[in-house]
Amino acid sequence: MRGLLTPQRVLIGFACLVALIACCGLAYWQWQRFESASGTFQNLGYVLQWPLFGLFPAFMVWRFRRLARQRSDEDPVAPAPEPVATVVAVKPAPVEHFDDPEDAELAAYNRMLADLNARDGR
Repeated sequence: MRGLLTPQRVLIGFACLVALIACCGLAYWQWQRFESASGTFQNLGYVLQWPLFGLFPAFMVWRFRRLARQRSDEDPVAPAPEPVATVVAVKPAPVEHFDDPEDAELAAYNRMLADLNARDGR
């Protein structure tokens, strides 16, 4: 019971309550707009959406607490992955030479890609 009412929890609860009150006020405002002569069904849709928007912060607090509880119930100390001892570099394939100009351009492009791959492997 000692850590139940911390200042952070009180502030989060207050923010959730303010969000709910503000969104219910906006839902009431949209209801008045819906009942007016210029009201549309879009206003009615907002009447239904605003309370959901107001409940969303409280839902997220509940969800975060539930996930934290699940995380603490699981194995608290996960085994560390073993470090990689060696890295094997891949050697680029030998480059073929072509006499055709289009193939020479393709070969130059392939040489550039092989060079980039070799640099990345280092």
